Amino acid sequence: MTNNMPEQPHFAASRRRWWIALLTVCLLAAVVYFLPITLPIPIHRGETAQRPTASARAVPVVAEPARTGDIRVYLNGIGSVTPLATVTVRTRVDGQLMTVLFKEGQVVKKGDLLLEIDPRPFEVQLTQAEGEMARDAALLSNSRVDLERDKVLAAQNSIPKQELDTQEALVRQYEGAVKADQGKIENAKLQLVYCRITAPFDGRLGFRLVDPGNIVHSNDPGGLVVITQLEPIAVVFGVPEDSLPPLLQKIKTGETLPVEAFDREQARLLAKGSLLTLDNEVDPSTGTVRLKAQFPNDDGALYPNQFVNARLLLDVHRGATLVPVTAVHHGTQGTFVYVVKADHSVELRPVHVGITEGDDASVDTGVSPGDLVVVDGADGLRKGSTVTLQPRSAATVLHDK
Repeated sequence: MTNNMPEQPHFAASRRRWWIALLTVCLLAAVVYFLPITLPIPIHRGETAQRPTASARAVPVVAEPARTGDIRVYLNGIGSVTPLATVTVRTRVDGQLMTVLFKEGQVVKKGDLLLEIDPRPFEVQLTQAEGEMARDAALLSNSRVDLERDKVLAAQNSIPKQELDTQEALVRQYEGAVKADQGKIENAKLQLVYCRITAPFDGRLGFRLVDPGNIVHSNDPGGLVVITQLEPIAVVFGVPEDSLPPLLQKIKTGETLPVEAFDREQARLLAKGSLLTLDNEVDPSTGTVRLKAQFPNDDGALYPNQFVNARLLLDVHRGATLVPVTAVHHGTQGTFVYVVKADHSVELRPVHVGITEGDDASVDTGVSPGDLVVVDGADGLRKGSTVTLQPRSAATVLHDK
């Protein structure tokens, strides 16, 4: 017979308590299982914890001591080579170009004969002027003789005063004619001089612009050849207008300021010279003032319109504290260096950097001469890090790491 009686209340309650107890046991087993992983294992007295050694934590670095030395203050600017003189050689007389006595690109001296214009028309003019001169000189001589005669006759009242005055005027007229003839002679001689065209100064010639046989004129726009002075030569470059006050102060003292010219990559020194002058205004579009430096250019290293990087030595700071540029770092806390202390730990020390020249930087505050500063391997450093010092030859290896 099937029992259809309903389940008793006390039996259902005991069943629920059994499930709660089972769930509690499972939770406790889970906590016991994971407890060794999440909690640290206590170290009993007498036991030693396994910690990394000091050598494993040390960071290999290259360090150099700060030193005392001189550092130069430079003004740098981009410029171009400019000749001190460039002349387009032209003819001053009209005529046929007979001879070209130079080679294109030739270096010439002042007074060297370059070209010759046909002189024959001017030789004819000279002959004519000399003939007129001879005629008028003879007339002048004869009129002077007549004047002396008339003076004697006028003193004797043998001729009227008017005739004497007329003779005196005639003498002055012939004197004027002789002077005019002399001017024509000098002009013809000058034209003959102009037929021989010479170099106005030492320099290099460009390409020939007119071939022999052509008729040239004094008003031709192209000229005959261009000559450019190369020795000495100038470089025009610009510096920021903020550099103007100390620069003007140096110029007022009459001190000669050296200037160096480097190539486009600033890798090769081309020439050494000195500051010649500066412009009389600041360019408002660039905020720079133009300077002109002069170079002897004996070796011809500088060429007109060549691009150069100019560097003007403005001042020299003596006895400055110097550190390598690679030792200086910039961060949220400002400019700083890592200083290696006696216990081979590093200290992050704020510094104020003054002037930078090449691989050196002057430090006004924060570092003293002799302090050991990290120059390579600082990427992995923090304040208080322990370091091992490496030789300078290891800098490339540390950089690669």
